[in-house]
Amino acid sequence: MNKKIKNILTVVVSLVIAVGLLYLAVPDAQTIEKIKDAFIRADYSWIFLSAGFGLLAYWIRAVRWNLLLEPMNYKISNWNALWSLSFGYFMNLGIPRSGEVARASVLQKTENVPFATSFGTIITERIVDMLFMLLFLLLTAIFSYPALLGFFELIGADNNPTEEKSYLLYYIAIAIMLVVLVLFFVFKKKIMSLGITKKIVELFKNFIIGVVSIFRLKQTGKFIILSFGIWICYYFAAFFVVYSLPETSFLTLKDGFFLVAIGTLGMMVPASGGIGAYHAAVKFGFMAMFISLGKSELEGADVGLSYAFLSHTLQMVIMIVMGIISVPFIFKKK
Repeated sequence: MNKKIKNILTVVVSLVIAVGLLYLAVPDAQTIEKIKDAFIRADYSWIFLSAGFGLLAYWIRAVRWNLLLEPMNYKISNWNALWSLSFGYFMNLGIPRSGEVARASVLQKTENVPFATSFGTIITERIVDMLFMLLFLLLTAIFSYPALLGFFELIGADNNPTEEKSYLLYYIAIAIMLVVLVLFFVFKKKIMSLGITKKIVELFKNFIIGVVSIFRLKQTGKFIILSFGIWICYYFAAFFVVYSLPETSFLTLKDGFFLVAIGTLGMMVPASGGIGAYHAAVKFGFMAMFISLGKSELEGADVGLSYAFLSHTLQMVIMIVMGIISVPFIFKKK
């Protein structure tokens, strides 16, 4: 299959998912006006403080990535790791989940680190991140159990007045699986005739080496501290945005775990840059939170969308700016 056509198809599918979920999150023009008003009223001093923690998370992640490469005798500068990381996040805005491949490809061309090796360390990062995600879910269950339970009920369309729109999530998932299956069977003969078994074995071998790098770390304590540092930055980047609006400023530190958990769940959906998916997840999260506090569900939806658009726009600006800045440094190194 032509690579250009495949990329276009991937972008189209991810955009369809993003638009569908954005429609699910933003039902009418009145809601859009409320979101615009939130941008006008927001206290941007808190937004900039949140951005600082977001950028700090980039740097810490770059330093931690270097620790994973060290056992394989690859020592790169933290700045090169940062630019590769930033470029990868930038690519995710166009093609979901392409950032991991982009990071490994850039590092191979600029630092001569084998693609499979660096990709294995990236998978290791994802495994560690999943553990921290589970930790945040556990903390959310401890401090905000009613809100968390209500969130999953709303996502599942239980007692939800817009039940038919909630099932859009399931329709999208089914559509993606059907597209993948059709593409596989259409190009199955070509795939089987490529004769790449040896390359696949070599790729898998290097991939395993990258994954097990976590067990060969020379600075295990530093790796653990940096891992906590990344998620602490995520926590404050998400939490400080609540102070930018009067209607969210009542939230407490324990609610920060809930914000990070539901936001991360939304970003896991394969939509371009998490557009729509993040907004829908945060909207349902605030609805569940307001219900647990005895407040209006509709008020929670409006407040949640205002917070979601402020927080997500901030993330997008950081990704775009860092991605654009990374390009000249990458080409200069290459």
